[in-house]
Amino acid sequence: MKWLRLKWLFAALLFSTSLLVSAADTPIELRLFAGGNTTRPDLLRQLLDDYEAKNPGVRVHISVGSATAELQRKYLTTLLNAQDSTYDVFILDITSPAQFAAAGWTEPLNAYLGNEAAQLFNDYLPVYREANWFDGRLVALPAYSDAMFMYYRKDLLAQYGINPPQTWQELASAASSILTSENDGNLQGLSIQGAPIEGAVCTFLLPYWSQGSDVIDQQGQLNFNREHASKGLQLWRDLITRGVIKKTVAEVKTGDTLNDFKAGKAVFAINWGFAWDRFQRDADSRVRDNVGVLRLPKMIGGEHASCIGGYQWAVSAFSRHKAASVALVRFLASKEVSTHLALHGGLLPTRTALYRNEALTAQIPWLPFAEPVLLSAKPRPVTPRYAEVSNAVRSTTSAVLGGSMSVDEGVKDIERRLTRILRNANTAGAASHD
Repeated sequence: MKWLRLKWLFAALLFSTSLLVSAADTPIELRLFAGGNTTRPDLLRQLLDDYEAKNPGVRVHISVGSATAELQRKYLTTLLNAQDSTYDVFILDITSPAQFAAAGWTEPLNAYLGNEAAQLFNDYLPVYREANWFDGRLVALPAYSDAMFMYYRKDLLAQYGINPPQTWQELASAASSILTSENDGNLQGLSIQGAPIEGAVCTFLLPYWSQGSDVIDQQGQLNFNREHASKGLQLWRDLITRGVIKKTVAEVKTGDTLNDFKAGKAVFAINWGFAWDRFQRDADSRVRDNVGVLRLPKMIGGEHASCIGGYQWAVSAFSRHKAASVALVRFLASKEVSTHLALHGGLLPTRTALYRNEALTAQIPWLPFAEPVLLSAKPRPVTPRYAEVSNAVRSTTSAVLGGSMSVDEGVKDIERRLTRILRNANTAGAASHD
């Protein structure tokens, strides 16, 4: 009987040992949410295949979602609010890190990266320090960069001997002069986004920022300048009245601006960095090789300012493999990955040094022109309540541009709504779960 018990104990030991060996041989399975197709999941898959080859203990699965950042944010918000552990790593629009961190949905990276956490941001574009740190914690790392650019028709400005404008007033004069000379009813002077979408937030902020004002301070409190808000909205109304911006601007979305300029129907257009490739490479582009890039104009006596865009990598607070997920994010935010995405996907680099990289500038000749725009770019209000802030600004801006609300009414409405939204923005549980 004693021998039989020893036999069973020996068999159990062998079985448990085999389980340990099997577990050791089983790779860690990480699941990554890569956003929409514009974030180039096809290129990410190539990079991750290489990562897996160098890290045989890890397997990474990619999932792709909706096309817009807003729908992606809502999808992730629903999952993470339920403490769902489906994804270990996910990509976030530039406006989302504060909201997700305040809600407790992202894993702080400081404990894993140590001193490297702060050192990394010596290389990244400066604006990402403000966007990716929240309450003293590093909550995300840059995936790729973007900003709003002023595109212009080099051929038309050269034809009429007009220098690229540096102020909004110069742009208005240049556009008016060209429109008069061209006498083409299909040509508009400036195309901007006026529909109540995320682009309308930047439409409000661009002239506002260029007067030296911010919407909130570094403590997350409202710092609204009524005079500068009024001047910014009045600028757009004046350009509509002068015929520089079309009267139906309150219906114009990002794709409309893209298509109008690409079809040769706009002298100037404000759009994101991805538009450059469309202007240069699309078969139906009528402006190929005639596209110039400017920093966003400023108000007289003000400063150049653009709206920063791009995406960030974050680790889920509910991941079962946090250390492995942080290592993956560190790889995805590396110089090598940023270079690959720029070379093969036209996604703007996150590091300042890459804007002077010869291999990149040979492939992307407008990169040196992009750098000063990105260096002057600012993040939209960094707050856990950003979704509500965005809705307040975009809807009212669109109403003012459409003429259903006066400039004075619009300024008062934005201030009133932001005051209410941000009153408790820094308290626990203030994150928006829209």
